[in-house]
Amino acid sequence: MQIDWWTLGLQTVNALVLIWLLSRFLFRPIASILADRKAEAQRLLDEAAAAEAAARTLEEKARAAVEEIASKRAETIRAATEEAKAASRELLDSAEADADRMRADMRAEIERLEKSERRAEAERASLLSVDIARRLLDRLPQESRVAGFVEGLAEAIAALPEPERVDFRLRGDATLTAPRPLTAEEDSLCRSAFERALGRPLQFTLRVDPTLLAGLELENNHTSIRNSLRADLERISATLLTERENAG
Repeated sequence: MQIDWWTLGLQTVNALVLIWLLSRFLFRPIASILADRKAEAQRLLDEAAAAEAAARTLEEKARAAVEEIASKRAETIRAATEEAKAASRELLDSAEADADRMRADMRAEIERLEKSERRAEAERASLLSVDIARRLLDRLPQESRVAGFVEGLAEAIAALPEPERVDFRLRGDATLTAPRPLTAEEDSLCRSAFERALGRPLQFTLRVDPTLLAGLELENNHTSIRNSLRADLERISATLLTERENAG
């Protein structure tokens, strides 16, 4: 076999030219295109990664915002609950205070009514006792309404503190109250007894008050000495009323 070196050389040259042409006009543009596409793809990947990072950031912010809103909502609910409890306690305390006040008012009103009723009952009893005493006295001699009380009044005068006895001795403006006008004998008996009690005569004005029932009462502007059946009944009535009120 004989080799045609010229033909082989020409074909080699043609191949080299073809390779150069392909390299010049095909491979390089394609490589450039591929490089551009790779760069674009990388750029797109970077943008996607940035977008993904931005999305994660937004997601974190959104989650934080949601958690903050939930926390604020929970705090608002807790505060509202505490406020409602406080308002409820305040209303309950106010209602209990009102109830206590109403119960106290009712007890006070009941006590007032009971006290008023006891006082009215005592007054009725006093009036009844006065009426009974008056009826009994009507059966006794008229002398017994005065004479039997003179010595008792004189003893009360003698028992006065010294300043008050001096006041009676010096002033001379005393009033003697009797259930009826005094007879001359009774008037003399009174003056004698009062002089003995005071150590000197006593000038007095007589005043008649049938409500005394029986007895005598001596007074001036500073001192009153009562020795009468009305005074005794009033003291008994006051004592009974006090005992009932204390018992109540």
